[in-house]
Amino acid sequence: MLPAKVSQALTEPACEHNHHHGDKKNRSCSQQAKPGTAQGGCAFDGASITLVPITDAAHLVHGPIACAGNSWGSRGSLSSGSHLFQTGFSTDLSEQDIIMGGEKRLYQSIKAIAQDYQPAAIFVYCTCVPALTGEDVVAVCQSAKQKLGLPVIPVMAPGFVGSKNLGNRLAGEALLDYAIGTGEPPALGRFVINLIGEYNIAGEMWNVVQVLERLGIQVLAKMTGDARYAEITYAHHAHLNLVICSKALLNVARKMEERYGIPFVECSFYGISDLNQCLRQIAQHFQDPELSAKVEALIAEETQKLDHALAGYRAKLAGKKVVLYTGGVKSWSVISAAQDLGIQVVATSTRKSTAEDKAKIKELLGTEGITIEGGGAKELLAVIQRTGADLLIAGGRNQYTALKARIPFLDINQERHKGYAGYEGMVTLAQELTHALYSPIWAQIRQPAPWEVDHE
Repeated sequence: MLPAKVSQALTEPACEHNHHHGDKKNRSCSQQAKPGTAQGGCAFDGASITLVPITDAAHLVHGPIACAGNSWGSRGSLSSGSHLFQTGFSTDLSEQDIIMGGEKRLYQSIKAIAQDYQPAAIFVYCTCVPALTGEDVVAVCQSAKQKLGLPVIPVMAPGFVGSKNLGNRLAGEALLDYAIGTGEPPALGRFVINLIGEYNIAGEMWNVVQVLERLGIQVLAKMTGDARYAEITYAHHAHLNLVICSKALLNVARKMEERYGIPFVECSFYGISDLNQCLRQIAQHFQDPELSAKVEALIAEETQKLDHALAGYRAKLAGKKVVLYTGGVKSWSVISAAQDLGIQVVATSTRKSTAEDKAKIKELLGTEGITIEGGGAKELLAVIQRTGADLLIAGGRNQYTALKARIPFLDINQERHKGYAGYEGMVTLAQELTHALYSPIWAQIRQPAPWEVDHE
């Protein structure tokens, strides 16, 4: 089953670059991880990142203890309820288990979690070791489900099968196979949507949900930020799926359209113009004049508020040059947010970006913008020097590159503690950018060291 799932995920027809033919055209989807090469995370890492934000479920890593330390606690996904998802569980396979088999140990671990924590469901992540030794993880999960009367979901995404993005999709396949379509929802409103590919990093999803609720739009299920397992089970009753800035779970949106007739649209919640466009797309789908009028009234109200709230920040940020070094859709969606503040994005990364992402980047950057294909500190420093950039926006591990260049740095990845989505998020982004750029420390750092000053 696993090779078939991997093949399906790598040839996902909803991905724009899979509409082309030829090895060079679709290499970004079919490329496999190479031993000894850093891929930005393995398939197991991607699967856990996708599913761990389901807050009332237990997440059990079946493998050696080292796998359980992949990123637990370092992701900024927040919960408005249960915090069980923040507890990491592992079967902690030893050499003896590897030789004799770890299936009994896996079942006992599932049973202990069910008795001690009463989770809504248990997700079991198959890592490289049990996959290589041939353990029947699916059968153990099915047996535990029958005996314990609890959803026990196998997530077959061992790290060696591919990249983090592939793991995202395999996690989506697990939801489609074992969760979505198994439950019935409470009362449904007139306009019911799901959010797919939104992980509530730093609580930024809440900024958007409250806007949707003001419009009378019901968010039935989130996949998977601040989600409850039950809402995933009845997600098939929604009227529309919003794929939020993420190619990773396009397979979920497409298959829900095939199985349940739920159409989907792709949106970004970063930047004023993109958020406004997203709200208008929702209204356009439902073809309801009252909803359309509410959307336009809300956009006008929020735009007026933002113009007032951002006036001081825009004056300070106008004309500043920024290098954006992140992956996937953030490589273009954050450009829109920066441009709304008057910032010039002079270069951005295209790693992990699809052909469609690259087309949007080219449109937003213009002819003078630089695209960074590879990466690494050396290339980043060269781009910063060449463009005269004032700030680097990237993931946390690149902050030291910014320090070497003696320019400010803003964390944009999953480890951040500030939410930048929605109307409120725009104000937060403007504040963080201004504080970073105008911190007095940079004037001190750029001064010559005492031993470099000519004392003659």
